[in-house]
Amino acid sequence: DHYEAQVRPRSGLASKYGVTLPNSPGTIDADYRGECCVPLINHGQEPFVVEPNMRIAQMIIAPVVQATFEVVEELEDTVRGSGGFGSTGA
Repeated sequence: DHYEAQVRPRSGLASKYGVTLPNSPGTIDADYRGECCVPLINHGQEPFVVEPNMRIAQMIIAPVVQATFEVVEELEDTVRGSGGFGSTGA
């Protein structure tokens, strides 16, 4: 029960046609028992038709880690500090 399926887009569909998943990765919980669907969004200029047996997504089975949190009065300093987007040089 500590696993999930992560549904991700295929990079080829995104780069060639602009077709991807609007919620990526999509999560399918271990206790879900209904039909699994893959929503797609077309950012491309041309219509895109999904044909039978076409590979439109990929699924990764991954462990789910249940984190525990500790409430503190103050956070410890780190090398990064409060630097936001781009602060690491990326």
